Parts: sequence; structure tokens; C-alpha cells
Amino acid sequence: MPEETNGAVVEKVSGPLVVATGLTGSKMMEMVRVGEQGLFGEIIEIKAGRYFIQVYEETDGVGPGAPVVPSGQPLSVELGPGLITSIYDGVQRPLEKLAAQFGDFIVRGAEQPALDREKQWAFEPAVKVGDTVSAGDVLGAVEETPLVIHRIMVPPGMSGTVKAIEAKSATVEEPVATLTTDDGNVDVTMLQRWPVRRPRPVARRQNPTNPLVTGQRILDMLFPLVKGGTACVPGPFGSGKTVVQHQLAKWADAEIIVYVGCGERGNEMTDVLLEFPHLKDPRSGRPLFERTVLVANTSNMPVAAREASIFTGIAMAEYFRDMGYDVALMADSTSRWAEAMREISGRLGEMPGEEGYPAYLTSRVAAFYERSGRCVLLGGDEREGSVSLIGAVSPPGGDLSEPVVQATLRVVRVFWGLDDRLASQRHFPAINWLTSYSLYQSEVDAYGQREIDERWAANRTEALGLLTREAELEEIVRLVGQDALGANDRLTLQAAKMIREDFLHQNAFHEIDTYTSLQKQFLMLDVILAFYRQAQTVLEAGASFDALTELSVLERIARAKYITEEDGVPTEAFEKLKAEVVEQVTGLAPAGAKEGSAA
Repeated sequence: MPEETNGAVVEKVSGPLVVATGLTGSKMMEMVRVGEQGLFGEIIEIKAGRYFIQVYEETDGVGPGAPVVPSGQPLSVELGPGLITSIYDGVQRPLEKLAAQFGDFIVRGAEQPALDREKQWAFEPAVKVGDTVSAGDVLGAVEETPLVIHRIMVPPGMSGTVKAIEAKSATVEEPVATLTTDDGNVDVTMLQRWPVRRPRPVARRQNPTNPLVTGQRILDMLFPLVKGGTACVPGPFGSGKTVVQHQLAKWADAEIIVYVGCGERGNEMTDVLLEFPHLKDPRSGRPLFERTVLVANTSNMPVAAREASIFTGIAMAEYFRDMGYDVALMADSTSRWAEAMREISGRLGEMPGEEGYPAYLTSRVAAFYERSGRCVLLGGDEREGSVSLIGAVSPPGGDLSEPVVQATLRVVRVFWGLDDRLASQRHFPAINWLTSYSLYQSEVDAYGQREIDERWAANRTEALGLLTREAELEEIVRLVGQDALGANDRLTLQAAKMIREDFLHQNAFHEIDTYTSLQKQFLMLDVILAFYRQAQTVLEAGASFDALTELSVLERIARAKYITEEDGVPTEAFEKLKAEVVEQVTGLAPAGAKEGSAA
């Protein structure tokens, strides 16, 4: 730590909040180092010559009179080759390097650069000497992993003419190009720094239209998310929020995954860290880790760093978006992020809002989610990129009227409501189809009808209608029993049960069932609806409902989820199954009755 403190010292310590004096000239959000150990801190309030500092490490041993050293810079992330496959804490310290140097627990004041300063990267130019370039233009690229080509861009705010550039191996700090700008010659390295709380600039924003395919049937078919969209996953303890987040991180068809474990239990983050390196990307067959960045801020780490971890993750996500990638960021969980804000706000003595959360909770949540979107990026090539944000929320007791849930629902457009009743019935994903919704449905319906099948929207609407009707009939069944229902109502219950158990229920740990393509999802649901429509026809002709429930084809429908997609979408297998459904159901029609046609 530098010895020059300019007379700045600690006046008061209150947990992670330190009050200092003598920091004349320092600004809001500036990073400082506190105490003899040089603890990381950020100025979050200035009042009458007193500087309130949020410290990202434990403040044990820090007392009045301890030195405080300003940095002159806001909390920033390092951006460049080496981010992919890295595991960082909430302020972008590389945990693997810290573990090698200090052991399993971070030593206070420990510091390591986020990006390796010694590794050589093979830089391949994309422009030549004499070309005019501006902010966002791609100067060249390096192969960061077999799945990620890392594009080296002109930093925001810079433009000029290429004076020198060549193919070479270089570290992130060595110049790879020289630009002649209005301020003279400027060397460009592969390393950029960016303040985490400031959104990176784009040329313009676009309406998102393409679905973010997750491979989870209830999400893709009934409540879809688009690339560049926002989603909220609230639910009580044990309802499966983390498993849903893990499934999205594993299988979502974004090109880059940023996973932020914000205040998560250590064993859950350990599962992620141990599992991800061994997972295979369903599209390339390569390790999924080769396109993933992890930010791990577990519940035993300092509470203040939780607040920073969300913004650290989104700053890295925006950087990859600026290269033209579709990025998905999973935040688990934003409730613990909000709890960190509440604790710091309380120590600042701010007027509390609902349930003790700060009055600016809603605006801070919105500031995070509004950094999502599909954008036309800076640069002359009109490339596009997107950032999709999926945040888990952990309301106490599953209370969805809780402030963090309500603040989130005001700004997100997809709500995946987890239900502990479904989880207790071992129905996973435990997403309640009666309370969840997606405001991107029209965009995804148009995509499904164009790319998959023209009946995409009609089938989805019919399936949701059956599930809704089932909920209404269950009230009657509780009063008078199922035997009092007519044959058509009993058929509705049977079809809804098949949709729930044979389609919506999905095993995250089954090799085949864990991921389902959009085409297979459509085919699975279409077979179930074909059974329902054909059964309606034969019931009207006088067939027995009990005979319908005893058909052998029902078991084959239930096992359709295990039809493999290794050799492509198994269209032929589903067509054969659908023909068998029609044949067996039609065979129940009384002799002489008019034969129904396949739906």
C-alpha cells in the first residue's frame, strides 16, 4: 500500500461502513484503501467533510486514526482476454490465484490482477495501417477458447487512424496497435478498464425478437424469454430456484454465460464450480466452461461485496455483448444483494423504506435490469449483440408481495413463479403455470410459427387452456368427486395430467430429459393434444372413457421425453407415435360410428 495518505484517516468504524476525514478532492464512488492492510473500499456518501466508505472486506482491527489512501478511480473491472473460464469474487479478484497464494480463505487486503499479466495471446489484426477507426471497431482478435473468439475493440471515446498494427503474440498490457488521434499517437492494448456502475455505450437499442432457447419445456413453450430480455424467478426456500438457474446457465443458447452467485451458500457455489468444467455444450460438444465466466460471492464473504458483485457481472456481460455476442447473465440471488443494500443503508442512517429496505431499492433494481437488451453496437459494421438478465429472488416465506419481488416485477417482462407445493409433490421445474407469465409471447409465437410449425401458437394456447380448466374442475372434484363429472370433463383432467406429467415435468439430472430442443418440444405437445382431440371425437361417438385410460399408447406418450436427439430431431419417431395414437383411440369408437380424423 502506498505510504502517502494526504492526511486522510479513519474517524469511525461501523461494521463494513467506515467514516473517514481528510479525503479532500475525492469523489463519490471512488475506490480507496483502508487501514494498514489496504482493505478495498468505495466512497458512497460525502457529508460535511466526512467520507462514508463501503469496505468490501472484514474491518476487524481497523480503528480511528488508521490511514485511508484514495485511488482517484471508481470501482472498475479489467476487460480483455482471460475472462472466460475465470472465477472471480465480487470485486473481480481471481479466486483461483488467491487460493494458490493464500489458501482456501481470502486474506484481507489480498490483491491479484483480474487478468494474467504474463500469458501471451496470439493477436490477429482485422484492420490495416491507414484505416480510419472509431469506438467499437474491431482491431483484431485472439482465440480465447475454442468456443470464443475474443475481439479487441477500439475503446469507447477513442477514434483515429491506424498508424501501426501487426500479427504478434503479446500480453494484455503490451500494445497491439497504435492510433493517430486528435491528441497524438495512442497505443492500444488488449486490456480495457470500465467503471462497473456505468453502462457501456451502444449505437442504438432494438426490440428483441428471437427466443432464448433454454431447453426447459415449461419455459420455452409456455413462458418464453427472448435474447435481450429480463426474467424474474421468485420462490420460497427449497422450491428449486438455484436448480432452475443452473439449468439456464448450462443449456441456454446464449454464446457467453456470466453466472453471479450473490450471497449464495458455499456448498451451492461449490457444486457450480465442480460441475461446470465437466459439462458439455449441447451445440459444440466442447466443455461448457469454455464460454462461461463465474462470479462467486458466497454468504460468508463480506456483505458489502455482494452489492458490487451484480455490477461486476453486468459490466463483463456488456463487454462481450459489444463484441457481437448474445450473453446471458444469471444472478442468484438478488434478494441477498438487496439485503446488503439494506444493511449498508441502515449503517448510513438513511430513512428506511418498506421492511427496512432503502427508499432507492426500486431505482437500484431498475438500474441493473435496464442494462439488458438487444443492441446495434458501436463501430461501422452494424453488428448486434444482446444481454439477457435472469434474476432469482428469495422472498421470506415465499411472500411475493415482499418489496424486492415487487420492485423486480415492475421492470422485468417474464415471471417464472416457483411453487413449494409443486416442489413437495416432486414436480420439477416447480414453476406454477397458473401464476407465471411472459410479455414476450407474441414475439416468440411469431418465431415458432415461422421456424418450427404454423400450429405453434395454437398448441400452446390449447395446452394452457386445458391446464386452466383443470384448476377449475379440481374445485368441483374436491366437493363431489371425479365420478360425478361428465366424460368430456374427465377427458380434460386426463389431458391436463398428461401435459403436466409427460411434458412439463422434466428431470434436470437425466442425460436426455435435461434438455429438449424447440422442435422436439412441439412434437411432444402435439402428440398429447392429438390424443385429446381424437379422444373427444370417439367419446362423442359413444366410446368408454375408462377404455381410453387403459390404452397401451399412453405409456409410450409418457416415455416420449426420453427419445434421443443425438442424430437430429426425431421427427419420424413422433410421427409414428402420433399415428399409433390415432389408430388406438379411433379403434375404441363403437362399430358403425363415423371415424374421426387425426388432428
